[in-house]
Amino acid sequence: MPQAIRSICILRLSAIGDVCHAVSAVQAIQRAHPQAKITWVIGKVEAMLLADLPGVELVVFDKKQGKAAFKALKAKFKGQQFDVLLHMQVALRANLVARMIPAKRKIGFDKSRSKELHSLFINDRIAKQESPHVLEGFQHFARAIGAECGEPSWQMPVTEQHQQQARALLPEGKVFVISPAASKAERNWLPERYAALADHASDQGFQVVITGGPTALEQELAAAICQHAQSELLNLVGKTDLKTLLCVLQQAQLVLAPDTGPAHMAVTVGTPVIGLYAHSNPARTGPYLFQQYVVEVYHSNLLAQKGKTAAQLPWGTRVKGADLMAQIDVDEVIAMFNRVVKEQGITNHE
Repeated sequence: MPQAIRSICILRLSAIGDVCHAVSAVQAIQRAHPQAKITWVIGKVEAMLLADLPGVELVVFDKKQGKAAFKALKAKFKGQQFDVLLHMQVALRANLVARMIPAKRKIGFDKSRSKELHSLFINDRIAKQESPHVLEGFQHFARAIGAECGEPSWQMPVTEQHQQQARALLPEGKVFVISPAASKAERNWLPERYAALADHASDQGFQVVITGGPTALEQELAAAICQHAQSELLNLVGKTDLKTLLCVLQQAQLVLAPDTGPAHMAVTVGTPVIGLYAHSNPARTGPYLFQQYVVEVYHSNLLAQKGKTAAQLPWGTRVKGADLMAQIDVDEVIAMFNRVVKEQGITNHE
């Protein structure tokens, strides 16, 4: 009989959407190995969302500290050796972090997804997958150590206090959240088009809420949406921490977002998401449980730029262009909004 796994280290530093995908895999591992101590090396912002994740010790790697962050990690793990490291990130910084983590078995991605010297920092690999969603890639790490992964589920670490804070911020009635900003401006839809959706939702009896972080880009985009809208919107941009935002998304009936972390946060709490995609393949990075509700211009642009379909190109090939999101039509998104409301049976919130 193989020896029981007693200690597991997860390495996934970023980003918000990706760590949300990883949570379901980690919790599948916990079910398979209830006796194992699980440590997760994670980025500073991402740790704010996942703080107090049941049964998981979070070790924060703050990239802004530079060399000091690597030294702190090495000191933290001195004298330890994990039974297994699940190295879930191929970026060079993450590969260098993996050097600081002592483990007998270091499992990384298959050769087709290995880059930035990833292969030098592992001694085992997950099985190759054909066209996987990012979440399914993480599930393969769980399977590599004997966990069963079916339909993903999440137990996100929020408290009743976070829920109360969200309730205090939100208006009465059914709530439509627009989380308009991605990490790169080119992935954002146009403010006047977000406003058109807001007005349509308002006409359908929804209270419309805009969410986001405190960055200048997010504040400016939210202000522009409010300026273009004919209806009254509640602007919560910069007014919630990540856990309260998660509860806002949970208490909403529907979310509209481009390729951004809050879209995946909403999935973890079961709220339907309309995803807007142009640059990356939504089959790889879309809102996992609601991929049927994506409105995308990725495939047409891929064909225009590369002369090939997604099936004929390396999985995850991206398309380039600052104005691609402008190709997403308002009427198309309104039609999807109406479809989701009907299919999900969204009526007045009780």
